[in-house]
Order: sequence, then structure tokens, then C-alpha cells
Amino acid sequence: MPLPIAPIAGLAIRYGAVALATYAVTRNLPTTPRDQRAEDAMDDVTEGMSLGKNDEQINGHARFKRTIRLGTTGPGVEIDATALTRIKFKKV
Repeated sequence: MPLPIAPIAGLAIRYGAVALATYAVTRNLPTTPRDQRAEDAMDDVTEGMSLGKNDEQINGHARFKRTIRLGTTGPGVEIDATALTRIKFKKV
């Protein structure tokens, strides 16, 4: 029994276009030096979300850190996403 190629081809073209656009954008990004102070600040953030405020500003941070594996002992990838936010309010 022949396999219907039309639905698979449309999906492959769509995902291929996204992959090609992502590749083109990442190739043209300029290289920037790494700021070690910012790296240390992001490493110090605890996992989860937090918001806090004082008289002048609101601070928030979030961290998501997970390891995803293929099988119990298979290859894996660690995802570590950190977001830092500061919003300042000033009377003028």
C-alpha cells in the first residue's frame, strides 16, 4: 500500500522553512563578550518564581532547570532558563 506523501510533504516544508530561517538568523548574530557579573547573578537565582517590591522598584526572577533524557541512561540535554526583571518607578 503506497504511503500518502502530500500531508507529510507539507509538514516537512513548513518545518524545513522554520529551521532554515532559524539557521540564517543565528549565523548572522554578532558575537558579544560574556559578562561574568551577569552570569554569576543568573547562577545565584533559585528555581521557581519570585516577586518583591520596595518603595522605588519591583524585582522579579524566575528559573526553570530540567534535564531531559532519552531512556533511563540515554543521552540527555539540560535546560536552564533564567529571567531577571527590574521595574523602577520614579516621581518626576
